[in-house]
Amino acid sequence: MIIKKVLIANRGEIALRIIRACKEIGIPTILVYSEADTDSIPVKFADESFCIGPAPSNHSYLNHSSIIATATLLGANAIHPGYGFLSENATFASICEDYGIQFIGPSPSMLKITKNKANVRHIASKVGVPILPGTLEPIEDEQEAKQIADEIGYPVLLKAAMGGGGRGIRLVQNQEEMAELFSIAKRESFSSFGSEDIYIEKCLIKPRHIEVQILGDGKGNVIHLGVRECSIQRKHQKIIEEAPTKALNTEQIKAITDSAVKLASALQYENAGTCEFLADENGQFYFLEINARIQVEHPITEETTGIDIVKAQFSIAQTKTLPFTQEEIHQTGWAMEFRINAEDPVTYTPSAGKINLVHFPLGKDVRIDSHIYSGYTIPSFYDSLVAKLILKGQTREDCIKTAKRCLEEFTIEGIKTNIPLLYRIVHHPDFEQAKLHTGFIEEMGA
Repeated sequence: MIIKKVLIANRGEIALRIIRACKEIGIPTILVYSEADTDSIPVKFADESFCIGPAPSNHSYLNHSSIIATATLLGANAIHPGYGFLSENATFASICEDYGIQFIGPSPSMLKITKNKANVRHIASKVGVPILPGTLEPIEDEQEAKQIADEIGYPVLLKAAMGGGGRGIRLVQNQEEMAELFSIAKRESFSSFGSEDIYIEKCLIKPRHIEVQILGDGKGNVIHLGVRECSIQRKHQKIIEEAPTKALNTEQIKAITDSAVKLASALQYENAGTCEFLADENGQFYFLEINARIQVEHPITEETTGIDIVKAQFSIAQTKTLPFTQEEIHQTGWAMEFRINAEDPVTYTPSAGKINLVHFPLGKDVRIDSHIYSGYTIPSFYDSLVAKLILKGQTREDCIKTAKRCLEEFTIEGIKTNIPLLYRIVHHPDFEQAKLHTGFIEEMGA
């Protein structure tokens, strides 16, 4: 299929990122946007822009009929959903298919499979990919949950089977907490994801979060683009990512990438995705889930492999073949990404409003992915991410040195951001020595 024109069903930095890739490969773009994003940079740089509704997402970025109607009206035969919003929505992908529109991502059937985290754990176990002790099927009642937790040992996690993005997770330390949290977890799962199904997973103490970027052609052929580490996070929301990782040695990296490819091949995975794992202090890793979309942190893989993942997505969508062989992929050097969020660095409350001044800290091997500018007003309706600071170096130490300079120079006036928090982290001796884990921020008292 030749993509003649693509509609981008997203906003912010990822919308601009896709526009840039399309301009370089010669695909005209249509951007749909809400009334709150009228003055955004992506609206200015898309070939065509079309307002599809008021600020609330359910009236704009999640409005299936408005997006499909716009694509049909303006002649788009493909839709790129970016991340978030409709990126893993099997129903929307199926509607695209019905209208003859190429969904840039996995097929509707694949999205249904990967959406059910418990089901993917089951498949991973069957093909020999290590998983954490826990259940392979949703648990029905509190008594069953207590029994399983007693068998695998506390602490455990109650996780929404249809969850994602770090949401739908409850930590349970003992039987008393299980009695209190089980019904709460089921209600939260239903209210957030439309399903009460939850499963139990053993909770590792101070784990490291490791990802493997994959590309698949939908016919069982899968390659990986190396590893990333995303251990610096708060309440399961990533803040700093880096590639590759100090958590695993060369042999362990080969084992984890082989596991990702094995699972994705068994699923006959299509387009770009990420296999997520947790690793303990010895480098033993366990599969968590597949994110069936492009990730916020994809730039650090691009910087260490030289591969444009968005362009690869379009290539796979058009040719149904992989644009590279595994032998052509080499992950070299180091890269880090710092998520700049519009939020109070102490209380973490969102900080919307007008930006009076922006100064980006540029320089050699410094990349900024952002949609903000001086005079722009941050809407209060969407995710707090306003910029990504992406750094490349020969070594991890090179990246940290550049990060210290860039975070000191990075200026956004008029709103509060988490830059002071990021600055504290990169100056922390444990971060400098790569002594990382998912509870790092809480442990440093932030």
